[in-house]
Amino acid sequence: MTTALNPDVNPIRAVSYQEATARERLHQLFDPGSFEEFLPPSKRVISPHLGQLNAPVAFDDGVAVGRALLGGVPVYTAAQEGGFMGGAVGEVHGAKLVGLLRRAVADKVSAVVLLVESGGVRLHEANAGLIAVSEVMRALLDARAAGVPVIVLVGGSNGAFGGMGIVSRCANVVVMSEEGRLAMSGPEVIETANGVEEFDSRDRALVWRSTGGKHRYLMGDCQRIVADDIAAFRAAAQEAVAQYTNAGQPAELSLEALETEQRMLDERITRFGALPDPVDIWTAMQIPDAANVPMLEVDSFIAAAATRRMGA
Repeated sequence: MTTALNPDVNPIRAVSYQEATARERLHQLFDPGSFEEFLPPSKRVISPHLGQLNAPVAFDDGVAVGRALLGGVPVYTAAQEGGFMGGAVGEVHGAKLVGLLRRAVADKVSAVVLLVESGGVRLHEANAGLIAVSEVMRALLDARAAGVPVIVLVGGSNGAFGGMGIVSRCANVVVMSEEGRLAMSGPEVIETANGVEEFDSRDRALVWRSTGGKHRYLMGDCQRIVADDIAAFRAAAQEAVAQYTNAGQPAELSLEALETEQRMLDERITRFGALPDPVDIWTAMQIPDAANVPMLEVDSFIAAAATRRMGA
């Protein structure tokens, strides 16, 4: 892992987004010194459930929320800490995300940038966690309806799975690295439910081919793909926010957009539903040298995908 603290000071040296903690990402992604945390760990707002189960707690419950400047533009932001229970969402964790999104609407901020890294609902908290995720989804869509765009960044080791995978797809823009992963069910869940013949979770290459950033970009599940570099994520987030603050693109979810999404999903099932491996799908999409897609650098991959990806 590289240790440069400010990509603006040292723009050449890449700083791994995947290997950084939630707070390292917040302090390096946004303008230097601009992040102001709401409910910091010193407030000790912890899960009411974990202590009863003798489970470890975190004084921020695994998520930091606050406001910052992104290229001088004021935004609200949250970063999930994958090092605490895989970024799983419990009652307090979810409430902090909901509160952030509601405050973003009340304060009419330019955008919300969510640094998602989560395996989904925290199983220790059962129904409280499930309800929390559903409330995050509602709050995100309420923010969009109020004209506040939501940008999601996915590049952490734990990916964006379960409820937070759905939350991510409710956002205006999803930015991923190849190393990021995005899906509803995790590999182990699919294997447990349907057998190893359906999906071998030990086949890490298959896991990344199926849920990694390149496949999600080709399938239209994310709008931008970048290298595993915090500076690259920062640039992509700035461009995404500018779509709405400068170019005037509407943030709210429209019926037309939903119908377009539904047509894309129908086409995916029709064209690729019977294909067993992402390489077969990439071949059907006529991606040149499809088997070599995992080896391509990001720029070469974007060029190869330019006229063939879905949802562009």
